[in-house]
Amino acid sequence: MGHLVRSLALGEEFLARGARVEMFGSVESVGWAAAQLAARDVPLRPGPQTPAELVETARRHRLDVMVLDSYELDPAGAGALRAAGVVTLAIVDGDTRGQEADLYLDQNLGTRIDAPPSRLLAGAEYALLRDSVVAARPPVPPPAAPVARPRVLAFFGGTDAVGAAPALTRLLFGTGHPMELTVVVGRAEIGVELAEVTRGPDQLLRPIPPTDALPALIREADLVVSAAGTSTWELCCVGAPAALVCVVDNQRESYHRVVAHGLAAGVGELPELTAEGPVGEAARASADRTLSGLLTSPERRAALSARAWSAVDGLGRRRVADAVLALLAPTRA
Repeated sequence: MGHLVRSLALGEEFLARGARVEMFGSVESVGWAAAQLAARDVPLRPGPQTPAELVETARRHRLDVMVLDSYELDPAGAGALRAAGVVTLAIVDGDTRGQEADLYLDQNLGTRIDAPPSRLLAGAEYALLRDSVVAARPPVPPPAAPVARPRVLAFFGGTDAVGAAPALTRLLFGTGHPMELTVVVGRAEIGVELAEVTRGPDQLLRPIPPTDALPALIREADLVVSAAGTSTWELCCVGAPAALVCVVDNQRESYHRVVAHGLAAGVGELPELTAEGPVGEAARASADRTLSGLLTSPERRAALSARAWSAVDGLGRRRVADAVLALLAPTRA
């Protein structure tokens, strides 16, 4: 889902500039994702797999630019496209995978990848954010006021494939603090498990399906708990006081950097938070201290919010599109 959302954000920028945009790949069992494409009149085509198929697809659809955002495509595809005269942007996360692209985009904080500086767009200033996220960005960092029952929002990707929502719901309710907890439920199984979580006095649980209104919900929340994926930059742009969870290995490096820079609080790594024995007990105790501190301290939430808001200005996709079009212009001269 993260790959789709950031590609969709860049697609919105090119659409606003009068370009024709098409998506190549597959969207399976995620109705929300397919609806996002349909709402923008972006056709979804079968995804080419081999370098030769990528080149044939680019020629058949008369593409000037192809954006590659995948951990699975053959890395030779980027070089094949360049050789065919197609401007190629590779969106990466800490590793180019040996791709030979015209431009590399790594929107992660403090990234260090092996790519020529003249072809590298690196850092949160290039974060790709959708129209709805940018529209939800307040003009100044939102202040945090004392609230008796904080509004907490929790979401963990399009389908929550690793089942983080029930585990974090237990941790949140385990603090014993009053709250109104809204949880985005990506799969039916998650909803069933959430219904079995024990709630304390003055703790409300509201499960909702994936929604277009997520940026507005983020802005309205007193605290957001989320996975440390691409949604991190959405949270920063909106200035959300956030607590992040590292749910998969490829989030670990970015998670630690974001927490170290004070843009979000760190709850921990999901395998440890759900482990048995001393490791799990220590991880859950640490998470309880972090979450309790955020729920009870408006000052701590306000500090996170201000640093996050300052780190991501919502103009990243404009900068990326400018860089891509600057390469394209000579080919049309």
